[in-house]
Amino acid sequence: MIRVAACQYKIELFEQWDDYAEHLTALCEDAAAEGAQLLLLPEYAGLVLSGQLGRDREDLAATLSGIQPLVPRWHALCAELARSLGVYLQPGSLPVRDADGAYRNRAWLFGPQGELGHQDKLMMTRFEREEWSVVKGSGLEVFDTPLGRLGIQICYDNEFPIASRRLAEAGVELVLAPSCTDTEAGFYRVRTGARARALENQFAVLMAPTVGEAPWSPALDVNLGRAGLYVPSDRGMPASGIVAESATLSPPRSQWLIEDIDLDAVRRVREQGQVFTRRDWVEQFEPGQLTLRSAKAAPH
Repeated sequence: MIRVAACQYKIELFEQWDDYAEHLTALCEDAAAEGAQLLLLPEYAGLVLSGQLGRDREDLAATLSGIQPLVPRWHALCAELARSLGVYLQPGSLPVRDADGAYRNRAWLFGPQGELGHQDKLMMTRFEREEWSVVKGSGLEVFDTPLGRLGIQICYDNEFPIASRRLAEAGVELVLAPSCTDTEAGFYRVRTGARARALENQFAVLMAPTVGEAPWSPALDVNLGRAGLYVPSDRGMPASGIVAESATLSPPRSQWLIEDIDLDAVRRVREQGQVFTRRDWVEQFEPGQLTLRSAKAAPH
C-alpha cells in the first residue's frame, strides 16, 4: 500500500523567487505531513516561474526564454524538497530549451536520493505546435522506485494508447498524468484518456490538473480540471474505475487529493480479473493479427 497525492493546483502570481519557493515548499510539506509518499503537480506548474519576469510574462516567446535562467534553481529546489521530505516528487512540467535550441515540455521525477530522470511530452497540442513552438520529445522513460515502477504521460499524451501500452509492456504499474486544460471539454478528454489507459493496460493512473485564472500569463490564462486516481474496473477495484476525484471549488484554490492505493491489488487484476484486457490486446490487436475485409455490396 502506498499513499499518493495529486495536486489540483491553482495558478498564482509570485513576482519574487522567495515567495514562490515558500509557496511550493509549504504545499509539498502539507502533503508530506499527511503521509503522502508520492507527490504529483500538474503540467506547466513550473511555468508559474514566469510571474517573476515583469512585463515579459505577458509575451509567449519572452516567457519561454525568460524562465530558462530560473530552471536550474527550480530544479535544485524540487530536488531538495524530495530529499528533505523523503518523498518522490513529480513537480509538474515546464518548457526547457535543449542544446538544439528547441523547447520541450519536460517533467522530472525526484526522489529522496536525487533526480531519477525526466519524461518529455510526446504529443503536442495545437497551441504548443502552432502558437508556442514547443516541440515534441522522443522516447519513454521508466522509473524504478521502492513504491513501484512508474511512468509519466503528460496531458495530451494520455489521449493516445500506444505510448501507454509500451509502458505497460515495460512493467509500469502507475502512470503519472500531469495536465493543463483551459476548457471543460479539454479536461474531460484527458480524464477519459486516463481512464481508458487504466482499463486497457490494467494499471493505475494518477492525474493532477491546473485550475484558476491567470490573466497575466498568455499560456496559463484559464485553467479547469479535477485531480483523480483511476484504476481498471474489475475485481477488488471500484466498479467505476474511479478511486477518487477532487472537489470543484469556487473560487478555485490549490488542494491535494490524497489516497492510498495497493498496487499489488491492481496487479492481481491482471492475473485474476474478470477480463484480461492487457493480455488480450497482444493476442488480437498486434500488427498482422487483425485483417480488414471490405463488405460486399447488397444486391439491388
